Amino acid sequence: MNLIISLFSGFISAFIGITPPGLLNMTAAKVGMKEGRRNAFWFVSGAVLVIFVQVYLAVLFARIINTRPDIILLLREVGFGIFGTLTVYFLWIAKKPKIKQPKIKKYSEKKRFFLGMLLSVLNFFPVPYYVFVSISLSSYALFSFDITSVFLFVSGAVLGSAVVFYFYIIFFEKIEKRADYLLKNMNTIIGCITGVISIITLINILEHYLK
Repeated sequence: MNLIISLFSGFISAFIGITPPGLLNMTAAKVGMKEGRRNAFWFVSGAVLVIFVQVYLAVLFARIINTRPDIILLLREVGFGIFGTLTVYFLWIAKKPKIKQPKIKKYSEKKRFFLGMLLSVLNFFPVPYYVFVSISLSSYALFSFDITSVFLFVSGAVLGSAVVFYFYIIFFEKIEKRADYLLKNMNTIIGCITGVISIITLINILEHYLK
């Protein structure tokens, strides 16, 4: 049962983290529209390969941190400060983002594969995100850092990422009309997400001090 939870947790974590319109999924969709699904899937393959490495390294780093309760508490306190600040910024300070569609030129499948890898490497969000997620799940006994659980969690994250990319490629014509709305309100969406994370982090901190 715990193994299924590890796989499902990785899938849901990736689905939540990648679903908001971003450079990777929007580029995958644009490649699909302009060059066909084949090139888009090559792009996704490159991106997912890097995501696999990023998530695996993040979980390994989280496993090291997880053996030091003092470091975990410190990271939670720092994380609460960061996410709290981001919540205030995105909800009340940041201006609405201007919508810019990625420019796409036709390239070969090989170049699309390496483009996917490149853009994924430039995206540093997955590492701290999965460190935080895996440690949080571990604190609620929903995830353990044994080899099998780590492999299933990483596999779930890769699968979740691939599903989101596939969704963008296949259904982009329907999503495109809604994407403008999402992008215009992205600050509010991000602010709400960071707000929820801040509350969860604060609860974890309070639980530690009240023990």
